[in-house]
Amino acid sequence: MRFLKITKWELKNILMSKKFLMIFIVQFGVLILMMSFFNTFITNLDSNEGISLSPSLTGFASIDVSGNNSHFTDKLNKDVLNIGILNYNESLDRLSDGKITAVLDIPENSLEKINNFQTINMDVYVNSQDPKQVVVLKEVNSTVEAFSNSISDQWINSLVPSENTVNTQIKEEKRGESLPLQIIKKMMIAMLLFFPLFLFGNIVIDSIVGEKERKTGEILIAMPLSHSDIIIGKNLATILVIALQVGIWVLILLISGFALKNPILVYIGVVLTSFPIIGITSVVAAYSKNYKEAGIGLSFIYIIIVGFLIVPALAYISNGSASSNISPMTLVMRLFSGDNIPLVDFIIPIFFIVIISIISYWVSIKLFKRDDVVFGPRPGLIRLTLDLIGIKKRSKK
Repeated sequence: MRFLKITKWELKNILMSKKFLMIFIVQFGVLILMMSFFNTFITNLDSNEGISLSPSLTGFASIDVSGNNSHFTDKLNKDVLNIGILNYNESLDRLSDGKITAVLDIPENSLEKINNFQTINMDVYVNSQDPKQVVVLKEVNSTVEAFSNSISDQWINSLVPSENTVNTQIKEEKRGESLPLQIIKKMMIAMLLFFPLFLFGNIVIDSIVGEKERKTGEILIAMPLSHSDIIIGKNLATILVIALQVGIWVLILLISGFALKNPILVYIGVVLTSFPIIGITSVVAAYSKNYKEAGIGLSFIYIIIVGFLIVPALAYISNGSASSNISPMTLVMRLFSGDNIPLVDFIIPIFFIVIISIISYWVSIKLFKRDDVVFGPRPGLIRLTLDLIGIKKRSKK
């Protein structure tokens, strides 16, 4: 239990450092912003109005309609078109001056012709130099088509006897939430829970790489502690900080009204996931020569880890694939959703957490034991990998 000395010392340094305070404040601010954004997003998504993810096109293009033909003008898309009602000559003058994109000329007696089952001709004049003409033509054509179908239906209904009319009622019944809504809600909560796991990697980097940068590695190794005590002690301190942060996260989410079933199991699942992540981080830190190299390596590694967590979770929401249980995020997601989880679905992610943790901590300890890695000259990745798996380089005779 000698590693607890390192853990206590590292934990004290972390909690008293300005870097930790800054990270904690930033995380708290990001959490509040993300919660506010997602709550607003879900509220709009659940409302009847829905939510628009595209920029507004209100008044995107201008069109003048000649004559007083409100029966057609009212059907034009006012969310896109800025519609003006002017006479024919004034509309053409505005078009030639570039003040509008198009002019729609509708005969004055159009409604009378429609009632008499006659064809009407509508002319559209566009400014060929205005790229918005494509939008105007599309809106006019779609309106004409919809108007024509409406008139045709009225004509047909007027010819069909009322006793032959079939009154059909369609009832739509929704069960559960739609797939996009499930993805948004579940992935939102999952990302908020796993967010702290990726923000303390720099503490591990500073703890291990800092020993090389500050030239204090020799003093640390000379202490009556084994290399494994040093690595495990440093990593355990970071995991305890993460556990504290995740606990605060869970409490904030519960207080804010988020639906989190099995909060204790959810908390344990997230904290357990931090063990392999911190272990992999310590491998990168142990091999890196400086902060810059460690930061670059950690960026690539974290992209892979995030993909390993999120992709199976998305696959489970989409099709309930059994192979998606490999990800701890899938397990956590099922826990806070209140799903009935078979024992085997618990074992699979826990097994991978244990295996990856053992391998990563073993590798980081082995690297920290090597003087050529800690002090240089550092061997290449291929040579180092072969040494770790027991393949020795043949000496030349």
